Amino acid sequence: MTETKRLLATLKRLLKSRGYTYRKIASALYLSEPTVKRLFSNGNISLERLTQLAALVDMSILELANEAASDEPRITRLSLHQEKELAAELRLLLVAVCTLNHWRMPDIISAYQISETECLQYLLRLDKLRLIDLLPGNRIRLNIARDFDWLPEGPIRQLFRQQALDDFVDDAFQAPDESFFFLNGMLSQTATTQFQTKLRRLKQDFADLHQESLSVPLAQRQGTALLCAMRTWEPQVFSSLRRGRNDKHS
Repeated sequence: MTETKRLLATLKRLLKSRGYTYRKIASALYLSEPTVKRLFSNGNISLERLTQLAALVDMSILELANEAASDEPRITRLSLHQEKELAAELRLLLVAVCTLNHWRMPDIISAYQISETECLQYLLRLDKLRLIDLLPGNRIRLNIARDFDWLPEGPIRQLFRQQALDDFVDDAFQAPDESFFFLNGMLSQTATTQFQTKLRRLKQDFADLHQESLSVPLAQRQGTALLCAMRTWEPQVFSSLRRGRNDKHS
């Protein structure tokens, strides 16, 4: 769907909710009813006419654009096929991660060894995957929800475990903005459930702070990774010493 058609679809919904029929819109804009129908059906509309339609619902073009963006269904997860395509090509994955962090095309080109032509090709592929909408002027609009995540056992997480996990944890974690905790205890099922709830809230807090940080220039933001893991677990060196049910004390 083009940007104009998206705006018109949102306008149509808003006008209908306020009791506007094609006839009433035509009367308000001094147009014929067939003309109004054509405006909404073929998407061929001037900025001036779009502004007039937005005014009928007491909105500016900017307010209408924001409303249209909120109307769009957001992706919470990619399909297995989509993740496989990203994981199969490192540079495509790099551009995808950059866009997920709200980088612009010039930012990507200036930071990495990717030409403008290559970057544009990757962005077009991400558009085809519906991860982004590539707008005029090579502007990027994300189609992901705030709680977007990779598939639990999908190609991206597998790639992270195979190629990035050791690199991530191989650090002293002593810088002021670094933290490392390894906790061990014995929790009841109720306590485990309560702590899992706290972890989900932490994940949402991280997503919210990421969103808030978008108001800060890119040069003042830094890539930050958070790894939280929790499961029922005993070190293998301990479990190997456990007695079986039929074992007898000596």
